[in-house]
Amino acid sequence: MTIRVYNTLTRKKEEFVPVREGKIGMYACGPTVYDYFHIGNARVFIVFDVIRRYLRYRGYDVTFVQNFTDIDDKMIKRAQELGITVAELADRYIEAYFQDAAALGIEKADVHPKATEHIPGMIAQIQQLMDKGLAYEAEGDVYFRTAAFPDYGRLSNQPLEELVAGARVEVDERKKDPLDFALWKKQKPGEPAWDSPWGKGRPGWHIECSVMSMQYLGETIDIHGGGPDLVFPHHENEKAQGEGATGKPFARYWLHAGYLNINQEKMSKSLGNFMMVRDIREKYDPQAVRFFMLSAHYRNPVNFSPDLLEQAQSGLERLNNAVYNLRDMLYKLAPDGTGATELLEKLTACRQRFIAAMDDDFNSAEALAVLFELARDANIYLQEMAPSRFVVEKALSFFEETGGVLGFFADKARGSLDAQVEELITRREEARRRKDWTAADAIRDELQTKGIVLEDTPQGVRWRRKA
Repeated sequence: MTIRVYNTLTRKKEEFVPVREGKIGMYACGPTVYDYFHIGNARVFIVFDVIRRYLRYRGYDVTFVQNFTDIDDKMIKRAQELGITVAELADRYIEAYFQDAAALGIEKADVHPKATEHIPGMIAQIQQLMDKGLAYEAEGDVYFRTAAFPDYGRLSNQPLEELVAGARVEVDERKKDPLDFALWKKQKPGEPAWDSPWGKGRPGWHIECSVMSMQYLGETIDIHGGGPDLVFPHHENEKAQGEGATGKPFARYWLHAGYLNINQEKMSKSLGNFMMVRDIREKYDPQAVRFFMLSAHYRNPVNFSPDLLEQAQSGLERLNNAVYNLRDMLYKLAPDGTGATELLEKLTACRQRFIAAMDDDFNSAEALAVLFELARDANIYLQEMAPSRFVVEKALSFFEETGGVLGFFADKARGSLDAQVEELITRREEARRRKDWTAADAIRDELQTKGIVLEDTPQGVRWRRKA
């Protein structure tokens, strides 16, 4: 089986062939750390977290780089508003990013470079572009000369005149072409600045990702990803800078997640529907948010609403319950033989279908459908058969294996209950044996406040965490 990915550059699915056999260099644009990240960002971060997890699952040695933009116009303005330095602002929101990302099950990248730590490399690449006639200075600013790069516009697949008319192009009368973009910006009063051959200033937004990706992953990387809004101008400009400097392809595969709307409307501050992950965490289970994001193919647009999130919560609960049921049964069964059953055959088929779904451009929606089917079959097996410990272990292993790819189930193990909760469950069982129903109910209520749901079954008490 081979992995196929949709490449924004070619507008088609292609067989995935890395630059170096068995190894993958992957770069995804991270946040500009002037505020908490929003729910649209969350979708992108979750998508590339899963792509990285899956590539590792398929046996690749993956090096994943996700940057922090810690110097730009927004950061300077916000720091001035708060009366702190840009560096202090960056530190504050980088820490907040890691908190919110961890809540969503997003693993840290192998490298999280900051733009401000790579200024010398940016200056060197800008000088390289100037030496090749691909950049020019204008009163202390340096611009990329797009007309000198024939491939400009290929990634966004639009004629240059349409890019000028419809895209976010920075207006500056000193530019030789409206599409030329800043590589270096001359210092303005009160702004952070670094020394350069063109005077004190700071890098433009686009140059940072070109330099950092190449420093950690080489001149040609395997996968470059981000949100749909980054195709132009950011990724188009990255591609031009990188290829202009080296003469080599900057990235083999460009992957972009679809847009996320809020109640069928584009998310924007002017509409009052701009939702930060920090705020959503106070209302919803972050695992349900992650589940929601993966319930559609990553390239498709999705609509975010409270009703749809409730549906995602219910869906996640169904899968969690199947895992709880298997784990609970595992503790009650003695070791046995191979237990060859129909469920084992379904496990084999489900694993193949799961891999086939994810091999097809990381189709997490289809992969989740496979898990739902197995959850139904596993519950039937536990209820209607004489369960085999061997079979239960295999089924549980499959959920944990695939959950490791999608980012679910990892914190749901029975052994993760702390000593206090274990003691409460034991005390409740003792109260029930004494027929002290008031005490037993009080303990049940206390456990519910801790997110532990108890189920009394003919086989004994069974517990699960709220999804």
